[in-house]
Amino acid sequence: MPETQTPALLAAAPPGMPADGRVRTIIDAVLPVVDAGRFAVKRTAGEKLEVKAHCFAEGHDVLRVMLRWGPEGDVAAHEIEMALLYNDIWEADFVPPVPGRYAYTVVAWVDSFSSWRHELERRVDEEDIRVAAQVGAIEIASAAGRAKGADQKSLTTWAQRLDRSAADRSIDGATLKAMALDEDQAAIAARYPDRRFEARFAELPLIVDRERARFSSWYELFPRSTGAAGRHGTLRDVEGRLPAIAKMGFDVLYFPPIHPIGRIDRKGKNNALVTEPDDVGSPWAIGAAEGGHKDILPELGTMADFRHLVAAAQAHGLEIALDIAFQCAPDHPYVKQHPGWFRWRPDGSVQYAENPPKKYQDIYPFNFECDDWQGLWIELKSVFDHWIAEGVTIFRVDNPHTKAFPFWEWCITEIKREHPGVIFLAEAFTRPKVMHRLAKVGYSQSYTYFTWRNTKADLIEYFTELSQGPGYEYFRPNVWPNTPDILHAQLQSGEAAMFRLRLVLAATLAANYGIYGPAYELLEHLPRHPGSEEYLDSEKYQLR
Repeated sequence: MPETQTPALLAAAPPGMPADGRVRTIIDAVLPVVDAGRFAVKRTAGEKLEVKAHCFAEGHDVLRVMLRWGPEGDVAAHEIEMALLYNDIWEADFVPPVPGRYAYTVVAWVDSFSSWRHELERRVDEEDIRVAAQVGAIEIASAAGRAKGADQKSLTTWAQRLDRSAADRSIDGATLKAMALDEDQAAIAARYPDRRFEARFAELPLIVDRERARFSSWYELFPRSTGAAGRHGTLRDVEGRLPAIAKMGFDVLYFPPIHPIGRIDRKGKNNALVTEPDDVGSPWAIGAAEGGHKDILPELGTMADFRHLVAAAQAHGLEIALDIAFQCAPDHPYVKQHPGWFRWRPDGSVQYAENPPKKYQDIYPFNFECDDWQGLWIELKSVFDHWIAEGVTIFRVDNPHTKAFPFWEWCITEIKREHPGVIFLAEAFTRPKVMHRLAKVGYSQSYTYFTWRNTKADLIEYFTELSQGPGYEYFRPNVWPNTPDILHAQLQSGEAAMFRLRLVLAATLAANYGIYGPAYELLEHLPRHPGSEEYLDSEKYQLR
């Protein structure tokens, strides 16, 4: 990224000339940076951000380099002097105190006062020292002109004394040099540098999350399976599980969608196309006559029950995380209210979700190229707003890689401006560049390939990439040994030792990890069929 220079101080420069050629300092790079500043670096509140800058100028003059940082829109709120490390690399750091959006940048200039002192320190000839002292008197007087109060008086006195002494032959060179290099006076002068020809780098964005974005332990369960045998569980039933979950060390309790489940084309047990009267359907087929994404499945309870659960969880040191899946069952109210939000086929039917060879007749995806895309965006954002108002500040988003990146960037940015403590987990097992783009546009945490990294060599290579690669500045991994969708072959033996091994690896290799809890505790290991990673009698389609 090229450095940004000061505006012209004189008349407009002729074509081809810089705005002000007296800006001599080059700020070649500022690190860390993500895509030349297009996206934000991420840290958490109280976590130090170390900033390095590559700064230099021609010749041997001394530079001064400053790190500026502050809330978004006020980058000059704080200024810290950077220290020279080696090879024209400068360093400083700061600690953002609270979650929010910040910015940082670097400014630098050739410092005439420091350069004068540096030259004088090397002088030994008395006549050279006298001339240098006269030059210094001018520099100090210039600094005095920028100072105020007692500092101005002190610098003026020093400049006058130095100028007189330089002409006084009774004062030897060593005494004059010591007077000119007075450390206490120099410290005052350094506070009033001549910064007219300052170079300025572009502002770089920084997102600061709360600590749970960097360190969390997730436990997933289906609330509908918490009831007694044969009975649909409720949110009140979940409360009975809270002490045990908290005792195991988890701090996030995550639910699949808790909304009304569609009846049209409802899936039966094991994803069967034909249902029985008692089939409860997939929670990801969202929406029915009872409501949509802002409502609760009546069998689970009421909004009052949900609020009670959120408070009870907090009392046990747990946060409730909700799964947000932006898709609809055929009988979701959106389908009738906003038919333009979906893709319609020539035969008059709506295009349902497919991931060949899989077909999801019970799910309609949104069309992010629809004419009313702005209305769609606003409504989808309002789903998050609704649940935030109900006390939810952590969201696991289902398949975000199948929704438009510009939508996520806008939606997450707007939400976090108002609620900087909200955390978003991207459930995206997809191509690396897509996963990284989701992290760049705002997702706080991201699913990973940990489930399929099973050898020592694979694990070393993968976690070296995660911890030392460019994604380190913005991609926070969240690792899971299993999910309701994934039963890896390593767990299909049912051996308790393998379950323990994968859990220990998850909990120690990453700062964020989670398990699909009840299935993991019970060593559920039977696949739907040989070679499948789907659970037999999956809880996605039935009570367990």
